[in-house]
Order: sequence, then structure tokens, then C-alpha cells
Amino acid sequence: MNRNKALNIILLGPPASGKGTQSELICNEFDIVHISTGDMFRAAISNKTELGLEASSYIQAGKLVPDSVTNGLVKERLALDDVKNGFLLDGFPRTVNQADELESILSSLNTSLTAVISLVADDDELISRISSRRVCLKCGASYSLKNKKPKVDNICDNCSSTLVQREDDKEESFKVRLEDYQKKTFPLVEYYKKKGILYEVNALLSIDEVFDQIKDFLKRKLDE
Repeated sequence: MNRNKALNIILLGPPASGKGTQSELICNEFDIVHISTGDMFRAAISNKTELGLEASSYIQAGKLVPDSVTNGLVKERLALDDVKNGFLLDGFPRTVNQADELESILSSLNTSLTAVISLVADDDELISRISSRRVCLKCGASYSLKNKKPKVDNICDNCSSTLVQREDDKEESFKVRLEDYQKKTFPLVEYYKKKGILYEVNALLSIDEVFDQIKDFLKRKLDE
């Protein structure tokens, strides 16, 4: 495995497909930085950067943050030194337009994507899965009553807070999120397939089975 080579990854998948869990496993295994759009926005707003303040003004007004601001934040983040081993982008790009812009950003930074991993799952199975999700509002940890249970029922392993079911994890809310993904983000699967860098994994396998497939694929990419 050639670790002189940066491992730059996008992880795609509908809500409840296990992106958060697999992101953590991948980043720990390959020593790369997990970059989620939510964390990126929060950091920029907390640090009161120019783009962070601009993003905050849209959020406080209840408006969507425009692509120009999001793209700028991504470019700032990818220019930092901690991504020298590579990165995993989670939550960006969400649209084909953002994917085009990401390509320009990476070109300007003299790098490129290594691979795009797509977690694939049937909608009905995802709806069943999401109904079992429980989260800790204090530390952000996520659990599944099906395949990632807390050690003590309804209690977070990390901070011992009570776990809850989020409103947007309830079936009707989840269906709206799923439809939004299918409309805006799913076209990226075909976009990256045409570029020859897409790798699809059955997200309904066990956590370990999904990760083993991803790990083997990424090791092969590093050896190319």
C-alpha cells in the first residue's frame, strides 16, 4: 500500500445508508481527514471567517446558503495542511454543479479525486433502518437498534446521556429527505460512473462487510 499517495474520497449514499459509520472507519484506517459540510460550516461560523460570517447571515435569515459560499468554504478547507494524506468529503458535492466546481477546486490545488464510493440500498430497507436509529443530542453519537445497539438500552456509550429519535428520522420526514437525495444527489452516481472512479457497495450488508469491501478497494487504489 503506497501511503505517499494522497487518498481523496467522496462518500455518496442516501440518508441512513451508513455514511457516518463508514466515514469514521475509513478515516481511522487510512489516516485521512473527514470533512463534513456541517462541521465545516460550524467551524467557519465559530471562527468568524469572512465566508463563515456570510454563511451565518443566510442561515440566520432562514435561507439556503448559496453554492458560491459553500464552494468557497470547501476550497478553504481543502487548502489546509492536514489534508496532505488525503480527505473524505461527506455531504459535498450534493449536485452536479457542485461536482463541477469541486473538480475546478482540486485542479487549482494540484490534486484530484482518487475514488467516489457509493453506498447502495433499497428505499424500503432504508425506511425500516431509519426507524431504528437513535442519537445522542449531547455528543452526536449515533446508534441503531438493529445493528449498532448501545451497551445499555437507550443510553449513550460515550457520555451516558439519554438517546432520542430525531424528528427527521421519523418515517414521513425521512421520505422527504430520501426524495430530496434522489432528485439532487443521486445524479452524481452516473456523473462519477462516467469518469470511471465510482465504486458501489451494498449498504445493507453488515457494517464490517461493507467496510471490508471499501478497505480492499481503497488499498488497491493506493497500489495503482
